[in-house]
Amino acid sequence: MSLPPATGGWREGQPVGRRRWVTLERPLSLEAGGVLPGVRIAYETWGKLAPDGGNAVLVLHALTGDSHVAGPAEPGHPTPGWWDALIGPGRPVDTERWYVVAPNVLGGCQGSTGPASPRPDGRPWGPSFPYLTQRDQVAAEAALADALGVARWAAVIGGSMGGMRALEWAVGRPERTGSLLVLACPAAASAEQIAWGSVQIAAIRGDPGWQDGHYHDAPPGGGPHRGLGTARRIAHVTYRSEPELATRFARRPQRGEDPWRGGRYAVESYLDHHAAKLARRFDAGSYVVLTEAMNGHDIGRGRGGAAPALRRITMPTLVAGVASDRLYPPSQQDELAAAIPGADRPRVIDSPYGHDGFLIETEQVGSLVRELLAGA
Repeated sequence: MSLPPATGGWREGQPVGRRRWVTLERPLSLEAGGVLPGVRIAYETWGKLAPDGGNAVLVLHALTGDSHVAGPAEPGHPTPGWWDALIGPGRPVDTERWYVVAPNVLGGCQGSTGPASPRPDGRPWGPSFPYLTQRDQVAAEAALADALGVARWAAVIGGSMGGMRALEWAVGRPERTGSLLVLACPAAASAEQIAWGSVQIAAIRGDPGWQDGHYHDAPPGGGPHRGLGTARRIAHVTYRSEPELATRFARRPQRGEDPWRGGRYAVESYLDHHAAKLARRFDAGSYVVLTEAMNGHDIGRGRGGAAPALRRITMPTLVAGVASDRLYPPSQQDELAAAIPGADRPRVIDSPYGHDGFLIETEQVGSLVRELLAGA
């Protein structure tokens, strides 16, 4: 196999696939101070916007997701749509009725402005890319909505990191959020969740290929792919459940390998596989920026705490967790549902797959989506 690229993010000159772009008209003011100039947001759409603009649905991706929610792997899109079973004609988000918009998050690496993007002087942003918060990312998405002619989303849907941004839409822009589906995320990142994120960031920054963030012009194999791979291994353990790993792998060695003689256990091979895949489709700098933003997530910051902030969410809301999620456990979604006036009872996605259940259990998630949109 060829050496991994310095960055697996999308770069100018590569196939654009289904992406389109909006460039913000003015520099983006950031919550932590300063501005970010020349912001572009990549996005994909499905369906057609109604003349009154009232049928728009915003779908927000998780940490290593992107705008390619639906559709096959193809030039410009190295993986199939991450929620392909939910979006399309006759599917839970029926594109014969709904106009679906999925942006690549600000700070990401699949077309939106992030650390791998060029600064105004043409060089990659690299380590000079500023600290972002979820509110900055939502501000960029609001500018995208303005450019598309969407004054108010019929629904905002997101899971994990996407759920954090969905909450920020509902709290910070309730007049633009018609209904809300939040999956597998908390009101604020906990100490343990920050700890998991921090060790992943440390793994990336400790890779000699990181070069203090100045790696984007390195040759293949010269970037921080080892550190990014380690971060992915750590994260992936938190994304799945112990019973699932035990059932799938137990203590079995990888076929043809002996762990007592330098070989791997099957579960190690599984983690290696996911590490190698991510290094070819993601950017280490984006992983750091987005993880820092997730660590900083706190819906109550500057709003008097989480409870007063969540009381602003009066639109119809569904909150769901995954029964086996050990990263964002269902107790955190119980707290959200109890505090949000517009929320129904907390829902539980029954799955052995841990946090990734919100991506895998598309039939159960699809039922929630249909329920939400039936009232939109």
